Amino acid sequence: MGIGDGIWAYDLARGTLTRLTFEGNANYIPIWTPDGKRVIFQSYRAGTARNLFWQLADGSGGLERLTVSEYTNTPFSFSPDGRLLAFVESEAQAQAPAIWVLRLDDRKAEPLLKTRFDETGPQFSPDGRWLAYVSNESGRFEVYVQPYPGPGGKSQISTEGGRQALWNPNGRELFYREGSKMMAVDVTTEPVFSAGKPKMLFDGPYLMTGAQYPNYDVAPDGQRFLMLKPVEEAQAAAQINVVLNWLEELKQRVPVR
Repeated sequence: MGIGDGIWAYDLARGTLTRLTFEGNANYIPIWTPDGKRVIFQSYRAGTARNLFWQLADGSGGLERLTVSEYTNTPFSFSPDGRLLAFVESEAQAQAPAIWVLRLDDRKAEPLLKTRFDETGPQFSPDGRWLAYVSNESGRFEVYVQPYPGPGGKSQISTEGGRQALWNPNGRELFYREGSKMMAVDVTTEPVFSAGKPKMLFDGPYLMTGAQYPNYDVAPDGQRFLMLKPVEEAQAAAQINVVLNWLEELKQRVPVR
């Protein structure tokens, strides 16, 4: 998790926090590698743009830079075998965000979806054969799926807008957020890809960021969600009573002997 400018790991069983990053500043958006051995994140530490770095989760071995770019790189999803990383490169205000794929074996990055529209939020399917993402090509953000690495066309998953898509670990369902609603869509990939009708799972006041990286996660069983909920502020007093001449009233109630 990100706390301030640092990356920390929280041990659920022990209830302890361990700091992972100490160098540089502005370390954000950590994600685990599939084998749980490393954490990748974006950081300003090597220049003016947030590039990608990773390090061992136990803090040993130091940091390693993965991308060298003058633009912001945001990590999103690893392929199941951990060899590929889907990330988004945001160039400038005049250039729409684009989806790139980084090969971890040789550190080579190539654009996958780079158009005049905003393409972001890439998520590899559990079998690595499909990529879910978000695009505003229709005039609003919707969730799409396309085969990876292809060939084949894309399928629109959401129908009334959608952001922050995540796969159910079983690969047969896609989740996404539509405002305060958590939506789910059944999908099949054999013999061809098809998607069912979106259905609402629940609606609640959970935190939603303006960015496209998911502000929630799905448990391995696909039945539970880890959500962020804002802290309820103390309610302001609806009425204030002011008592005048309270000392005289006190003397009447408690006579002085």
